[in-house]
Amino acid sequence: MKLVRLLACLVLLSMSAPVAAVHLQATPVASDAPVPVSFPRDDGPHDANVEWWYFTGHLFTVEGDRYGFEYVIFRARDGELVGYASHFAIADTALRQFHFDQRLRGAAGVAGGGAVLDLDLDGWTMLGGGGQFALAADMPGYAMRLDVETAIPAALHDGDGYIDYGNGTASYYYSWTRMNVTGELDLGRGQQQVSGEAWMDHQWGDFATYQEGGWDWFSVQLDDETDVMLYLIRAADGKTLRVDGSIVNPDGDLAVLGEGDFVISASGEWTSPSTGTTYPSGWTIAVPDHQLSMTVTPSLADQELDTRATTGVIYWEGEAIVAATHRGVPVAGYGYVELTGYAPYEPLDLGSSVGAGTPVP
Repeated sequence: MKLVRLLACLVLLSMSAPVAAVHLQATPVASDAPVPVSFPRDDGPHDANVEWWYFTGHLFTVEGDRYGFEYVIFRARDGELVGYASHFAIADTALRQFHFDQRLRGAAGVAGGGAVLDLDLDGWTMLGGGGQFALAADMPGYAMRLDVETAIPAALHDGDGYIDYGNGTASYYYSWTRMNVTGELDLGRGQQQVSGEAWMDHQWGDFATYQEGGWDWFSVQLDDETDVMLYLIRAADGKTLRVDGSIVNPDGDLAVLGEGDFVISASGEWTSPSTGTTYPSGWTIAVPDHQLSMTVTPSLADQELDTRATTGVIYWEGEAIVAATHRGVPVAGYGYVELTGYAPYEPLDLGSSVGAGTPVP
């Protein structure tokens, strides 16, 4: 699950922008017979109200320095109005610093036709399909140019990549959970060759579910080539409304997890000096039927993104270090954690000076 609340914010900036001239795959409402997910087709955009392409990963320089990255493009639609937002973040573990930037665009000129997925927000680009992509983004002090290619089949969450929320709405959701990365990272003093691993989430649908609460989402890539996705959705009062998860074996075989299959416990908390928001920080996770226990520790405590200028949301999304025991064997790994709903939602101000085609400072 990702930032569902962005819809109202994005359409405001699109009132004078035409819908991009790009072929969109149709998305039905909740159905007993969802359209099967197919590649490379479904790596591209769909005729849906809400959609996002969400990359996270871990980059290593030749010297062994590690950098976490998050790079996402959101697309939202209301009738004929379409808007895009993008977030780019770097966890610089060498300097113990976290940096992020954001952009907001109307639809005109964003979507091209060079590939199944072909998006360009003023030089922030995603291009590719079939589990193979080229990514580019930059901000003051950091720029990346990456090629990512899947090593295993896509994980279709809930077994077929279709999630029925039980209220007449649904979404499609799959992940390329283990992607090999090569490319360049510029730290403001020249390009460095990097390699590593990435994870990509793609979700779309005509849904606006769980608007008043939030969610805790985890992705983990273990060194024994097991991949794990877990999330729990909270109501406004903190009550857990839904839990879902997937465990992907090294051969790509997927096991679906639901209520009662795993337990997530926060071991601490962290309060943002910038926004005053308090988040859980550090977790223990147990998946008994898979003989898996994990300790998930943020690589940096402060990995908060204040994206009120683009999506109206303050959230925490950061790289984490994982120590696990899987079927009796100790194993290490890395992951990403997203925490939403801990700060108030603040929609984009109608009087904002941010307009279509304008990067946000």
